[in-house]
Amino acid sequence: MSHVSVLLKETIDYLNVKEEGIYLDATCGRGGHTEAIVKQLTTGKVIVFDLDIVAIEEAKKRLTPYLDKLIFINDNYATLKEHCEKQNISQLDGFVFDLGVSSPQFDDPSRGFSYRYDSNLDMRMDQSQTFSAYHLVNEYPLNQLTNVLRDYGEEPFAYPIAKKIVAARLLAPITTTGQLVEIIKSALPSRILHQKGHPAKQTFQAIRIEVNQELASVEKAVSDACALLKVGCRGCVITFHSLEDRIVKEIFKQLSTPPKTNRRLPQQIIDVQYQLIIKKPLTPSEEELIENPRSHSAKLRVIERKRG
Repeated sequence: MSHVSVLLKETIDYLNVKEEGIYLDATCGRGGHTEAIVKQLTTGKVIVFDLDIVAIEEAKKRLTPYLDKLIFINDNYATLKEHCEKQNISQLDGFVFDLGVSSPQFDDPSRGFSYRYDSNLDMRMDQSQTFSAYHLVNEYPLNQLTNVLRDYGEEPFAYPIAKKIVAARLLAPITTTGQLVEIIKSALPSRILHQKGHPAKQTFQAIRIEVNQELASVEKAVSDACALLKVGCRGCVITFHSLEDRIVKEIFKQLSTPPKTNRRLPQQIIDVQYQLIIKKPLTPSEEELIENPRSHSAKLRVIERKRG
């Protein structure tokens, strides 16, 4: 399946792209959002992040006509503040985060992200990183493994699955996604196995998040990107599961909500620096869901800086 940028039109519409603006695409993927932004620029630039060097190389091919307007950075987006400083960029005219794993990463069996293929346990977005899903599955103690599955996968059977993993690896190292899927299935009641959806989905999500330290990176990066926004400019964040969305929702809420004051004291009007552009997150249209089933869990949140 080719990569389709989710909520592309809606995101770009909300950005209100200025032809001379400086924009951040924190999650380049295959360059869909970047392309939609850069096409509208004259003297502007897009700073393009991706932890996956394969994604950057593929995006460069797609974006060849616009390379003079792009700054590619192969690094974790949690470092965006530092990289902007190196580029002498102190403010942004807008930013986009399209969180999670891109379709090409899921669809490449060698990357080990998907439970649909039997491949090596990997799940590293950064291929230069040594720690992989193999190390997590074979080395984390029972309690730590249980916590990862419960906290990052919201897996109700976290303990039984972790216990089965620990028992299996005592016999031989768990090396493939196929082995892990069978272990997960063996830990679940038959009624769960017969429900809609893959039984390994939540466990795979949890392991991927831990391997790539995704949630800590999201919190820092989105906060830093908001701090760099110019007055009157917007940031768009697309999430795909509740853990990411909760973090983004809380950051946006804190930035756009006046602090509580003592009711006994004379009340001051406190003008917050940010405002939510849409009160509830935007979700894909019926047409998009038909064209791209993987977009079903996507949520778009948009924030604007009102004052400095």
